[in-house]
Amino acid sequence: MTNKQLYDFCMEQLNTIGRISLNDIPNIDLYMDQVTTFMDKHLSNTKRNDDDKILTKTMINNYAKNDLLPPPNKKKYSKDHIIFLIFIYYYKNFLSIGDIHSVLEPLHQAFDGTLHSKSLSDIYEEVFSFDHKQMERLRKDLEETFEASQSSFLDASGEEREVLQRFALICMLSFDIYLKKQMVETLIDETGKEKK
Repeated sequence: MTNKQLYDFCMEQLNTIGRISLNDIPNIDLYMDQVTTFMDKHLSNTKRNDDDKILTKTMINNYAKNDLLPPPNKKKYSKDHIIFLIFIYYYKNFLSIGDIHSVLEPLHQAFDGTLHSKSLSDIYEEVFSFDHKQMERLRKDLEETFEASQSSFLDASGEEREVLQRFALICMLSFDIYLKKQMVETLIDETGKEKK
């Protein structure tokens, strides 16, 4: 596959990535098996490999033990629990358990009632209302990054140029992720200092 073909394929893959709509989350409490089935059904398009697990019983239990997820009520998980699990699913790819706990503090406050003005559903809807604009910005940025990578190593020939340009693209995308992760960690650290 050429770099252009691979880039086009990656951009097509972005079309399959979407969020779970609040309306898709059941309004009834679910048992753990039902939770894992729900998450797998709605997030399966984000899996890298077919045999990857979106969520397991062990993961859910560990999240509860680490206070990321409020404990279930009589072994049942509410819509609010599902909202927590969706956020955890996204964050676990690049944040530590401790950082996820810090980030989820507003959700815990909404769950236990100390954040009175907003429900978890309100927070979820507000945060994910930005997803279309964010995706537009991402597509534009990816296009510019791809074009920049294709203008590198022009002195190399044929197949070697293709390999080096792909490496350049991976490096540019990785550096972007690295910088954004650093920014997220700084925000978490500074928020923690302010609380103290």
